[in-house]
Amino acid sequence: MHRVALSDKDIKALTDFLGSVSKDPLEFVRLAFPWGEPNTQLEDKEGPDIWQIELLNDIKEGLKTPDQVIREAVASGHGIGKSAMVAWIILWAISTHEDTKGVVTANTDTQLKTKTWAELAKWYYLFIAKDLFTYSATSIYSNQEGHEKTWRIDAIPWNDSNPAAFAGLHNQGKRILLIFDEASEIEDVIWEVAEGAMTDSDTELLWLVFGNPTKNIGRFADCLGKERHRWHTRKIDSRTVEITNKQLLNEWIETYGLESDFVKVRILGEPPSSSELQFIGRNVIEAAQSRSITGKDVEFAPAIIGVDPAWGGKDAAVIYLRKGNLSKLLYEEPKSDDNFAFAEKVALFEDKYKAQQVNIDFGYGQGIYSAGKYMGRNWHLVNSSATASKTQYANKRMEMWDRMKQWLINGGCLDELDREIAAELMMPEAYVNDRGQLQLQRKRDMPFSPNRADALALTFGREMKVSTPALDLLKRSRQQGSARNYNPLAKL
Repeated sequence: MHRVALSDKDIKALTDFLGSVSKDPLEFVRLAFPWGEPNTQLEDKEGPDIWQIELLNDIKEGLKTPDQVIREAVASGHGIGKSAMVAWIILWAISTHEDTKGVVTANTDTQLKTKTWAELAKWYYLFIAKDLFTYSATSIYSNQEGHEKTWRIDAIPWNDSNPAAFAGLHNQGKRILLIFDEASEIEDVIWEVAEGAMTDSDTELLWLVFGNPTKNIGRFADCLGKERHRWHTRKIDSRTVEITNKQLLNEWIETYGLESDFVKVRILGEPPSSSELQFIGRNVIEAAQSRSITGKDVEFAPAIIGVDPAWGGKDAAVIYLRKGNLSKLLYEEPKSDDNFAFAEKVALFEDKYKAQQVNIDFGYGQGIYSAGKYMGRNWHLVNSSATASKTQYANKRMEMWDRMKQWLINGGCLDELDREIAAELMMPEAYVNDRGQLQLQRKRDMPFSPNRADALALTFGREMKVSTPALDLLKRSRQQGSARNYNPLAKL
């Protein structure tokens, strides 16, 4: 990266400024970035939001007490400017105290690199004193000779099998910064190791944790609950923050209801009401969301369509596609009471994607199935209440959801454009019934019906043997008695 050499006078002015705000992160944020300046990314921005101002002032007040660990826990909905806050704190911490050391981690490597650390890059290039530090993909450190290893903050993905990566964060007599992003998903063992870094005396110790409160158990939940006396906590309702998309938030509330877990977690900044019985964990979902698969990767996989109809109310009628490890939301509408019209849409998608199987939920789907039969379509009704193929499941629905879960674990990729599917997949609980069978929570006992997830689950409603050109050729060769001449590497 090209740098303009700073004069001694410039360096002196910068270091004087940074020293003056060493105990005042709010003043740092107000003066270190070009708020309102024309031809910058901030030309239409006036400064931090109210909640950000309050948090920065809390840190300022905490610094007035020597040897006190500043513990800040922020539970919030979406879109509140959390990543920007993390970036400001990193830049303030490293630039206003010599030989600051710190670690920033997040729930996944993807989150850390593409969101948390990417946001830091944006603010680093706007930072008045950026030439005093070097930003890289995994760290930010001082340009002062001999201080590259002692004056730095690193982005380190958490790993419960290797918690030792967090064990060496000691910095006696200086400043330590520890930040957890999406803290609900960071395992307890990492929190326990982090506690060890907070034992240095005569040291500025800052531990800040942020995230959507996706769980009602775990250390992040404890920060907001039984460990609240040790933490300064705040709950940020996305509706109260200036920069959030109010139209989208209102749509979510209208769709799911103010008391739903979806709204609690993603808007209100409150933990969900769901229990430890959650069938598909967030880690499974996020792994499926982070995968990158193209149509070419699944070229020879069969295309299967799942249809979850709805007659009315809040439920939606959904058409979903699964092709190998790819999935895609094809269509959604408030209800499907016109059977022929909806059947025509299913038929269009069947033809477009050359689907080898179309599975329709038995309930409201009988009319659609009949309309399809009238059109000459060979579709299938799947009765979720029917007996499963294996006795370990209470019914067919539980079997489909378990097959879908295993697909997600083993490489399934979720549609990146479907913003609701993750919440729906994580919503149902599962338990062992009186017969010793695994049973999924009933729809009527859920905050809302997981129509998209059920449509995807329906693609697992019938067994299908995979057929590819290579396999077909091998079969034909065997039938003709020439299998030994088959060359799988030959051009087909």
